[in-house]
Amino acid sequence: MASRGVHFALSDEEQIKLADLAKSQGNVVEYIQEEIEDRWDHEWLCETDKAWDAIHRCLTDGFLSFDDTTPLHWCVLGGTPMHYEDDYIISFVDKKKVKSVANAIEKFTEVDFRKKYDAIDASDYGMELSNEDFEYTWENFQDLRAFYRKAANADRSVIFTVDQ
Repeated sequence: MASRGVHFALSDEEQIKLADLAKSQGNVVEYIQEEIEDRWDHEWLCETDKAWDAIHRCLTDGFLSFDDTTPLHWCVLGGTPMHYEDDYIISFVDKKKVKSVANAIEKFTEVDFRKKYDAIDASDYGMELSNEDFEYTWENFQDLRAFYRKAANADRSVIFTVDQ
């Protein structure tokens, strides 16, 4: 699998449908893949490609954890787990938390982000830390930051999906 991460800002209707499926133990993955991903609404998505991994590590404790204690954790893997399996992950961030995420990640400067990136354990990350990887991660983080602000301003919830 590609391990390419994508964030989607959900409309109220999409959020309601997702919540109904989750409550009834319906097929959340099928709904996300066939209704949200297949539509691929460029206005309301942010591709973080493979940078999602380093972004999450930079915003948290340097590891891939599913902790949901802070807005920084909620940005990628935290939030409400909708599906966490070896092949596919979906996490959900409600509207209120989206605003908190947007506010928390706005504060990061490139210097702050670089310090967090340089502190990542390369052996746990699975690849060498480099200037090229940092630039790729920083560029994707800037896009994600703008996406979260847009979703917060539009009062939308967000899901993060990644295939493994």
